[in-house]
This record gives sequence, structure tokens and C-alpha cells, in this order.
Amino acid sequence: MAYALHFAATILACWLTAQVLAVSRWTSRAPRVAIVCWQAVGLALGLSSMGLPMAVGVAAYDRPTGSALLALASDLTHGRLPVGVGAVQLGLVGIGFGIGAVLLTTTVRSVYGTVRAQRRHRELLSLVARRDPTVPGALVLDHPSAAAYCLPGVRPRVVVSAGTLSLLDRAELAAVLTHERAHAQERHDLVLLPFTALRRALPWFGWVRDAHERVALLVEMRADDKARELHAEAPLAGALRRFAAAGHRITPAGTLGIGDRDLDVRVQRLLVADRPPRLLGGTALAVATMLVTLPISLFLS
Repeated sequence: MAYALHFAATILACWLTAQVLAVSRWTSRAPRVAIVCWQAVGLALGLSSMGLPMAVGVAAYDRPTGSALLALASDLTHGRLPVGVGAVQLGLVGIGFGIGAVLLTTTVRSVYGTVRAQRRHRELLSLVARRDPTVPGALVLDHPSAAAYCLPGVRPRVVVSAGTLSLLDRAELAAVLTHERAHAQERHDLVLLPFTALRRALPWFGWVRDAHERVALLVEMRADDKARELHAEAPLAGALRRFAAAGHRITPAGTLGIGDRDLDVRVQRLLVADRPPRLLGGTALAVATMLVTLPISLFLS
């Protein structure tokens, strides 16, 4: 039962860590570190949610969960079970595998749905988008609304609308294009994918839904950082202000758009020069590493 307590403690630690990450100010100053921490929390939560019922079910073996599951499989193959392992315990093991199956299924479904939406949108762009020498490397949609987004994938596309071209000056447009290329280069769609799957698989955890929103904002902040490395803060902040004032913005399914989230928060962040907190970031990474290491070690032992 001690191993089950370890999984339960990890779930509690994931919840506590998520609460701290959600209210910490340093995360906006070091979005890449914060994203890694959230990914660690998500992975540890998924593994521990599987491991907890499994560990209770195989507690009679008094071994780490991985070894106990192998022993249970061997006993089932030979048609024998130790004392203390009956229908209830086998059911708990089945629940653990069921949670794993749900996580895997929702991940596959999320991948399939995203890839399908991206394929449809890529085909649509081939019909309605055009090249423009004023925005090299991007496609232009003849639409009056403000739109600037990245269609990620093996062949990523950066798309802006005609409304955006009339809305932004040249420096602001260059910063926006760099922001969208950062999404494509760092594959931020894949960063968000596990949280989308985890939110669907564990809908009863409200903070899991919140984590998805937090990571989505951190992804935008990370792309903002890449843009201001080349273009400074002012052009990007000006572009975000204009997007906020423009109101309605287009961001199709399966894409990542610059005007998606918390524009005011991002503008204020850009205008405040603040160094990433190395000590806090390092401490957070150490905690995240421990969170992931414990469930993995129990499964591999």
C-alpha cells in the first residue's frame, strides 16, 4: 500500500504545484521554463492517475507497481493468484489501464482532429490565399478583419489578412510575422496537444482545464519573446494594442493566432523590462523533475 500512497502523494503534489504555478509572477518572465514545469505536472498527473488504482490492486505483492504488474501477469498466465488479490483488486488494475487507455485515446483523437482541421485549412488556403511581395514568406487573405496566425505542421504557413496589412505599420507587421514563425519553429501546437488531451481525459479536475489556458498564454508569451529579440518591445506592443482595438479577430481551428489571448496582459509584460528569475526557475525545474521521476520509477522498478 506504500506505493499507492506515493502515487496519491504525487497527485496531491501535482495539484499544489499547479496552484503555485497559476499564481506565480515569475512564470511570465520565464515562459519557456514555466511551460516545461506545466508539462512535467501534466505527465506526472497522468501517470499517477493510472498508477494509483493499479498500486492498490497489486498491494498484496508488496513490490513497486511495475514489478507487481509483471508478477500479476505471470500469475494470471499460470492460473493462480496470491492471497489478497481477487475480483476487486483485478478491477482496480483494470481501472488503471482504463485511465491509460482513455489518455491514449484522447491524445490520438486530439492529434487526428487537429491534423484533419489543419489539412482542410491548408487546402482552403491554396484556393483563397495569395502571395504578396510586401510580406515575404506569408500568405495573405483578402478579408477586412484583423488576422495573423500560424498554421503549424510539417509545412507550416504564416497567414495574415488584408485587414492586418492596413492595420499595422511595417515594423509592427515584421514583429507579428516573427511571432508567428516562432510558433512554427518551436512547434507550440505540440506543446499544447497533451494538455488538450488531458483536459478531455480528466474533465473532473478543474485545475487541469485551467492549466490548458495557462500554457496557451505562456506559449503566446514565448512567441512574444522571440519577436522582441529581433524587433524590440515597442513594435510588437503596438501591434497587440491595435489587435485589441480592432475587436473581432480570426483564428481558425488548428492554428495559433497572435490575437488569441490576454492582449492587455501581454502588452504590459512587454513594456516591463525584467530578467528571468534564475533561482526560482531552477527550483521550479527541480520540483518538476521530482514530480515526474517518482511515478516513472515506480512503473519501471
